[in-house]
Amino acid sequence: MKIIIHGGFFSESSQSDETKREKQIALQSIIKKGFEFLQTHTALETVVYTTSLLEDCPLFNAGIGSQIQADGKIRMSAAIMNGSNCKFSGVINIEKVKNPVLVAEKLLSEEDRVLSGQGAKQYAKSQGFESYSTETEGRRKEYNMKLKSSKTGTVGCVVLDKTGALAVATSTGGKGFEIPGRVSDSATIAGNYANKDCAISCTGVGEDIINGALACKIVTRVTDGQSIESAFDKTFTELNEIDGFAGAIGLDSKGNMYWKESHPKIVFAAYDGEGVTLFE
Repeated sequence: MKIIIHGGFFSESSQSDETKREKQIALQSIIKKGFEFLQTHTALETVVYTTSLLEDCPLFNAGIGSQIQADGKIRMSAAIMNGSNCKFSGVINIEKVKNPVLVAEKLLSEEDRVLSGQGAKQYAKSQGFESYSTETEGRRKEYNMKLKSSKTGTVGCVVLDKTGALAVATSTGGKGFEIPGRVSDSATIAGNYANKDCAISCTGVGEDIINGALACKIVTRVTDGQSIESAFDKTFTELNEIDGFAGAIGLDSKGNMYWKESHPKIVFAAYDGEGVTLFE
């Protein structure tokens, strides 16, 4: 059993050492809770639970603490994918919910499994999700000052459970100040993809991740026989050719964990039950 999570990117130029330490502490706490949950739950259940914890932490750009768009509203996206049956579900540009990943989980049992905008919001309401403002004072201050320092915030979780099943979840508040209606990579197979062989969650500039078809390329290459390291390296070489900005975390069915970034530095934590590996 293994688990790896990410909280987007950390910018040395725009974020303090104190913020860096806070994120390290938060990731370490969340990944240990996720691993404990994994002991008695499936990979799919664990990625949903762990990603909801990341959404609940205002340090990260997902759920509470999501970025504010150009019109002053918060719209969030999230997706999950079950590697065992390759089922994908997600919400795009949903408003006024605390945990978009939980709405995505509900959609997994529906015939129509990816909803956007008002349709996603109405579905959440019909399923008993209460209206909830995820705005924080810090995000509103950024918006009012028209700062654009953080376009690379997302959270994600990849899990391998005791049965060998893989699952992935990714959630984002967007890049901030974007045109309303923009679709991020997080609720697409470019940013969130899994099958029985490999599972990948991405972060970075959504347009670059979509252009590079990042997550599904890595998974496909592992399925075709490449090692996870080789699949990452080949895919990021191609991403660099288009000057893409992205990072990704992943696990294969053998328990090999890997992460890579095109630019420093992705905020991540990995745990196998013995020791936690944290970004530095």
